Amino acid sequence: MSRIGRMPITVPAGVEVKNDNNCITVKGPKGELTKQFSTELGIEIADGVVTVTRPSDDKKHRSLHGLTRTLIANMVEGVTNGYSKTLEIEGVGYRAAKSGNKINLNLGFSHPVVFEETDAIKLDIPQPNRIIVSGIDKQAVGQFAAEIREKRPPEPYKGKGIRYAGERIIRKEGKAGKGKK
Repeated sequence: MSRIGRMPITVPAGVEVKNDNNCITVKGPKGELTKQFSTELGIEIADGVVTVTRPSDDKKHRSLHGLTRTLIANMVEGVTNGYSKTLEIEGVGYRAAKSGNKINLNLGFSHPVVFEETDAIKLDIPQPNRIIVSGIDKQAVGQFAAEIREKRPPEPYKGKGIRYAGERIIRKEGKAGKGKK
């Protein structure tokens, strides 16, 4: 058995989980998430605990077992606490500013790069060089943060660009000076 797949998911107070033919709906204080899972797996909800079972030890069932359990656990966590990713902007003249529900990024291009908040994703700029992406869907938060980072990924020589908070950039040495052989 999958060690992750067989772990039960405890549903906290204030969160409601419904199963309609393996279409799981999770309602909580922060919002509601719905996702369709494989009908081959068994998903049982009983007295505040969600368990995922697999019908056989086929490779397909084994791979879906842990994945399904983790996705449901992420949905429960998302509607309870939410998810957030922090991005740091580094470089001379690189900065972010928020106006309404849009953020403008000055990243050394001839034009500002603009991102707009969605219903699921909220953007916050506590400092001109920090962006906080938050929401209830872990995958959507990660994807939105990756799209922002993609506009100017950190370069290895000076470390300029947009990076995740705590991300370590492997630095390279510049060109060697004249006269060295």
